[in-house]
Amino acid sequence: MNTKHWKAVILDMDGVITQTARVHARAWKSMFDEFLEQRSSRGDDVQEPFDIQRDYHQYVDGKSRDDGVRSFLESRGLRIPDGDQSEGPNWDTIAGLGNRKNAIFHELLQEEGVAVYEDTVEQIEHWKREGLKVAVISSSRNCEDVLNAVSLLDTFDAKVDGNDVAELGLDGKPSPDIFLRAAQELGVEPSAAIVIEDAISGVEAGRRGEFGMVVGVARGRDATPYRQAGADRVVHDLRELDMADDDAPDEGSHKTPASALEQAAAIAARMDGKQLALFLDYDGTLTPIVRRAEDAILSEAMRSLLAVLAEHCTVAIVSGRDRRDAETMVQLENLVYAGSHGFDIHGPDGLEMQHQDARRLLPELDAAEEKLRSQIASIDGARVERKKYAIAVHYRDVSSDPEIGQVQQAVDAVLAEHAGLRKRGGKKIFELQPDVPWDKGHAVSWLTEALELDHAGVLVMYLGDDVTDEDAFRVLAKKENGIGIRVGDADADTQASYCLADCGEVEEFLQSLLCVLQTKKEES
Repeated sequence: MNTKHWKAVILDMDGVITQTARVHARAWKSMFDEFLEQRSSRGDDVQEPFDIQRDYHQYVDGKSRDDGVRSFLESRGLRIPDGDQSEGPNWDTIAGLGNRKNAIFHELLQEEGVAVYEDTVEQIEHWKREGLKVAVISSSRNCEDVLNAVSLLDTFDAKVDGNDVAELGLDGKPSPDIFLRAAQELGVEPSAAIVIEDAISGVEAGRRGEFGMVVGVARGRDATPYRQAGADRVVHDLRELDMADDDAPDEGSHKTPASALEQAAAIAARMDGKQLALFLDYDGTLTPIVRRAEDAILSEAMRSLLAVLAEHCTVAIVSGRDRRDAETMVQLENLVYAGSHGFDIHGPDGLEMQHQDARRLLPELDAAEEKLRSQIASIDGARVERKKYAIAVHYRDVSSDPEIGQVQQAVDAVLAEHAGLRKRGGKKIFELQPDVPWDKGHAVSWLTEALELDHAGVLVMYLGDDVTDEDAFRVLAKKENGIGIRVGDADADTQASYCLADCGEVEEFLQSLLCVLQTKKEES
């Protein structure tokens, strides 16, 4: 993130700096479930238990204790007296339930301790070195105790917490009061400050306060509600803020993507709570580029790695190769194979698709193949490779530019005779394909739908090295849950989010994904 335009960063504590949001959520659930069960035992309406995934983020996250109690009870059509803060945790009032929740929170905190988000601590240190002022805000009255427990209190130039909210009469989120107070204590205008929040109500507050930038921290959750609430950026790990300049780029400008290995922690954070769907090109991604396609042999180490990955997530090979050829090269039955750039798909459990419009053009491909073999037969080093739904003309071994020009002329001449075909480029090849709206991007979209992976609970990842893989990168770049990784020369024009240098780095990166998946399985 370019810091030169900003003077300050204001961060929420729970869920952004410390991992106490999970403890808060469990404390809320314990308190509300006990309260609802007591009402039920007295003959009142039976209520569903508190749902952490739904109710915590929608009704209580980011709000003061009293506001959180009131908001959730109103969602259930329940009303109880407000009471006051002197009431004990056994009183069935708004204040009493809030105090009960606080007592449970402290019990859990004492049992489990406090953990911090390392990405946030790392970024705070970076921002301080860059000369930015940093403030912490929290609706919790326990903010100071929690920060002292993790030795971070002295890190901040200002702190505004639940005690200040009560003393100063500030309105709770989604009012911007707490953020505006923090900006005032830092001595900066809101327009010169960045607000970083994990609560939807906090994002709304940042937007209402007209802060210069509002960042939502989703940490594996769906980013859509954050954007709807007004977030300018949504990240799953704060280190992602350094992957792209926050200023609007000049028209036509691009930035080379960050290394997927260097950003492995950020990518792992995006996998939290999600399934993984892994799509992989073959040549140049799983094996190095070689002169002859048949020599691109998959190493036993890579094959074993793919086999184990497929036990933990969906793994699909999306290749320009013929589908049966890709299956032969990989030799793993529990993978999905999309050959000929996705025109021909086959996988476990009866998964099958051959593009119907492309099938009708098979006679044109047959005729074009015959003509191409005849026309380039005299060009030394040029060769034709027929796939079911494509014809690849290889010129890697053609020795001179004039002869390469002859190959291209032959391809263009045949193309001119077959209106149902199109020409696509690749690494040292020209390829004729059915001229229908289909490519690797369409294939990935079709597969995610067919495999029921097209939802926020799945992180879709695609690794590829060729220009044809850009179609898949382009599709995933539009998805909140999509990641494209370019292998090899990641020039400024790629649509990929990250890059890897070569097949060796691909193997290292896939090993890191496997470690994350295995850890998740052990924890579950």
